[in-house]
Amino acid sequence: MAIKKQETGKVTFWSPLRIVSTLIVLGMLAAFGVSSCNSNDPAPTVPKRPDSPASAGNEPNPAMPAVVMETEMKSANGDPIKLSNYSGKVLLVNLWATWCGPCRNETPELVRLYREYQDRGLEIVGLSTEDPIASEKKVQDFVREYNVGYHVGWAKPEVAVALMQGRGSIPQSFIVTRDGRVAKRFIGFHPQKTPPLLKQAIEEALSDTARSR
Repeated sequence: MAIKKQETGKVTFWSPLRIVSTLIVLGMLAAFGVSSCNSNDPAPTVPKRPDSPASAGNEPNPAMPAVVMETEMKSANGDPIKLSNYSGKVLLVNLWATWCGPCRNETPELVRLYREYQDRGLEIVGLSTEDPIASEKKVQDFVREYNVGYHVGWAKPEVAVALMQGRGSIPQSFIVTRDGRVAKRFIGFHPQKTPPLLKQAIEEALSDTARSR
């Protein structure tokens, strides 16, 4: 692109065409470049696992940590949440927050998956990483706005730390088999790529053919 000179002799870098091109690029980045948010929780103190942004690493399906399964947590409807109560079911655990854009984009997909697979034994628990007191109304409003039929509550700090394992981005989703093992882990959300991968992982877990990836 030719650089124009003003009458004063100064060089003008921001021509109209360059400005328009820059705005288009920035708009594309805003629309497609964000797939996860950083959690407000303190940095986890456990070692990182070799996970990619899309799914879990190449290692045997680990058991869900006992602190995650046995800790009683507050729910949006007032009943306590304890993940060990879902033993024998295929469970999708979702870490999220009301302020997280990708989490909001993912929620309708989780609602659809729950409606499709609930009768086959799938349970979904959404655990917000926000403060349960400060965010109580926001989470309850969120549940109503998105017509969420699955269980929603708040992850206690020790539960969030154990689940994240050094990866502080949200949303994060964990597909847990009937015997309490993590078949698949998803970090972030891509509107085209993530839904079919979630569905495949759920199908495998429901048919007891889930394998480590």
